[in-house]
Amino acid sequence: MTTTTDRTGSSEDTALATPDAETLAALLVGQKRPPRPSALSASLTFGWRAMLKIKHVPEQLFDVTAFPIMMVLMYTYLFGGALAGSTQEYIQFLLPGILVMSVVMITMYTGVAVNTDITKGVFDRFRTLPIWRPAAMVGYLLGDVLRYVLASAVMLTVGMIIGYRPDGGPLGVLAGVALLVVFSFAFSWIWTMFGLMLRTEKSVMGVSMMVIFPLTFLSNVFVDPGTMPGWLQVFVNNSPVTHLASAVRELMAGAWPAAEIAWSLGWSALFLVVFGSVTMRLYNRK
Repeated sequence: MTTTTDRTGSSEDTALATPDAETLAALLVGQKRPPRPSALSASLTFGWRAMLKIKHVPEQLFDVTAFPIMMVLMYTYLFGGALAGSTQEYIQFLLPGILVMSVVMITMYTGVAVNTDITKGVFDRFRTLPIWRPAAMVGYLLGDVLRYVLASAVMLTVGMIIGYRPDGGPLGVLAGVALLVVFSFAFSWIWTMFGLMLRTEKSVMGVSMMVIFPLTFLSNVFVDPGTMPGWLQVFVNNSPVTHLASAVRELMAGAWPAAEIAWSLGWSALFLVVFGSVTMRLYNRK
């Protein structure tokens, strides 16, 4: 009898320790769900994910380290003597402009990252999560802000080594970089749209380069627009890159170009409202 009782008790204890599916379902339903993450929390989480991807694939930082160094050295020593008489004079004009050009160019990698995740099926999982819908997109852009800051730091360091001296001091430099980062964040929404529209990452890069190269070269990044033909000046003087480069250049020189800053922020708001809205509509229909 004792043996039977012990076995029965052991069997009952085992049954209690391993409840069936109905019992488990009842327990799960009875528990409270964890609170839904806020929009900020979800966006920061996706931003952290973007930075972890950089950690695991550090080669992707080539475009914000080696590429900016090459650009500064190449344009300074190839064109400095011809355009300004000396490299020392030209670097004062060139560095803020080429800083703008380099950071604006690397914004296209946001669209490439979006397209890659879509191809791999990761976005299908994101769409099922109970989070703020734009969080995944905002997270990509927040992660890329680190790339913009790193590229700016690298280029300014190289510029200081070869002779660039910002009259605006640290505050002027920080103000210029901050304006550049805000503009680049808004400008990146264009490439998230293309990342959702196009089928391959090569297509995203191809379309991005077709837009970025004319926009950056047809500006005052390298030379004063006053030396250009009149018909070309009309486009260059009204280009968003020209307004941004002028604002960053003057902020680092110690001035406060209110008009250029207003234009840069206005373009940023326009990109964010228009392309941000189109991106989210495409994302919801994807």
